[in-house]
Amino acid sequence: MYPNKLHNQARTVGLLVLMTAIVMFFGQAFGGSSGLKVAFVLAMVMNLGAWWFSADMVLAQTRAKVVGPEEAPELYELVAHLAERAELPMPRVAIVEDQAPNAFATGRDPAHGVVAVTSGLLSIMNREELAGVLAHELTHIKNRDILVGSVAAVLAGVIMLLANIAKFSFMFLGNRDQEGGSNPIAALVLAILAPIAAMLIQAAISRSREYLADDGGADVAGTPYGLASALEKLGRSSQAPLEAAPNTAHMYIVNPLSARSLGNLFSTHPPLEERIARLRGEIL
Repeated sequence: MYPNKLHNQARTVGLLVLMTAIVMFFGQAFGGSSGLKVAFVLAMVMNLGAWWFSADMVLAQTRAKVVGPEEAPELYELVAHLAERAELPMPRVAIVEDQAPNAFATGRDPAHGVVAVTSGLLSIMNREELAGVLAHELTHIKNRDILVGSVAAVLAGVIMLLANIAKFSFMFLGNRDQEGGSNPIAALVLAILAPIAAMLIQAAISRSREYLADDGGADVAGTPYGLASALEKLGRSSQAPLEAAPNTAHMYIVNPLSARSLGNLFSTHPPLEERIARLRGEIL
């Protein structure tokens, strides 16, 4: 049986703390005590920025257009119905003009939630399947998964940025002693290992939340079979590339970068076949 919701929330908090610690250790190795202070401030600022501006940042990156009931009446009505069943405020609804079928949700809390679907998703899903997908995304909003994912993505980006700075600094400064207790050799080692750790942590956070959103989405929709059928269709359409940035890939219901994946170790989503089997009661 998959770990319960409380277990996954505790695990997510632990992973975020670990990622923040990596940033701070990197600052210590790269800039000594002064670097540690800068890294701590940077981590806090990025956390705050990801929390407050997450929805607008994601909408801009994905080129999603917010629509109203006049522009997409059937979609808007279905989201409103499911949001009521989920006991959520009505989220904003957005459409991404892309033929690759997919969907995501974003927002810093349920009161500022956004549900987005691609035009390709709308073209291939029947009402029951679309309800399953939308209910899955609404569950992400209810569980505040997207905030967690946004913070993880921002911190992963900071780690990779620091890694690149360290590499270039080592190239120009070599291993000359720095003031404040810095260790350029340690910084170089972290520059190589930290991005890998960041990807692993980000992927683990996302994978653990997808199962919970599948279960919650089935409850909100009233049946697991619509979502299971939708995931099957999305699996058959996964070869259609979606223009998505790596730092937003984990937000989609299926990984838009799966064709370019390095394997399950770095996957932001659990295996699609396993998700479908769980929804149909084939995995207990």
